[in-house]
Amino acid sequence: MRLPLLPLLLCAALAGCSQAPTANANDGVDLVAARAAAPAETARGTQEGSAVPAPPQGVLERVRYRAEPGELAAYLTPRPAQPGKYPAIVWLTGGDSNTLGDVWSRQPRENDQSAAALRQAGVVVMYPSLRGGNDNPGLREGFYGEVRDVLAAADYLAKLDYVDPQRIYLGGHSTGGTLALLVAQSDARFRAVFAFGPTDDVAGYGGRFVPAGLSEEQLRLRSPGYWLDSIRSPVFVFEGDHDSNSDALETMRRANRNPLAHWYLVPRTDHFSVLAPTSELIARKILADTGARSAIAFEPAELDALVR
Repeated sequence: MRLPLLPLLLCAALAGCSQAPTANANDGVDLVAARAAAPAETARGTQEGSAVPAPPQGVLERVRYRAEPGELAAYLTPRPAQPGKYPAIVWLTGGDSNTLGDVWSRQPRENDQSAAALRQAGVVVMYPSLRGGNDNPGLREGFYGEVRDVLAAADYLAKLDYVDPQRIYLGGHSTGGTLALLVAQSDARFRAVFAFGPTDDVAGYGGRFVPAGLSEEQLRLRSPGYWLDSIRSPVFVFEGDHDSNSDALETMRRANRNPLAHWYLVPRTDHFSVLAPTSELIARKILADTGARSAIAFEPAELDALVR
């Protein structure tokens, strides 16, 4: 987890961004097929190079999971004290989502990006770093090959003997939320997906989180706002109603026609203060979600009661 994501630039101010993304602009072609048909493009990303910090003993463990570039680092909650099969979530941090940093120190409630509420409730949490982040092999590709890294992290979780492979969820914040949406548009393996503060078009990130010089086609293939019809798992998107990034949520909500996607502006919160209370609610819903298929849903009244 790195610096908080700066408010997004308006699309109209960006070169090559002439219209808002819509879910209906792909003539029925889904994201996986569109990526497969795109010409191969040499990765132009970078490698961060720093070691993954050691977490406090008993709070998180530093592990490695096998992905396409090689062995990638991750943090994982310790084995539960009681035997059994537990629900689990892959959590994607915001800012530079490819790297890992301190997700264990106590954070202020108005800006808790650690997803601590999930692990404190008893959900198994895995925080993966991704290609090119920290001292991982590979180059960061900016929301492209990273999708496959997230799926590899889910594979790792599914093989743990204390994880219920039918109850693996995905969540992320900011850039991590954007990546979570792209994963949900690429694969149906997650029981539900929770995306906080994603953007619809990654052109708004500038050159900070995507490789410089990408073509319009390559930017489009990294932008979840164009591929809402491709969502394959129940998806719940949250943003604070007091944040400028709420425009991205509203753009996608208006364009969406996929019944699997749900959109929520949480009252009296912003891009960061939305995290702690909503994550606590999500944790409770995950623990109660024990049926053959996910029954998670959110009512406006319970979201309105989160912050007074």
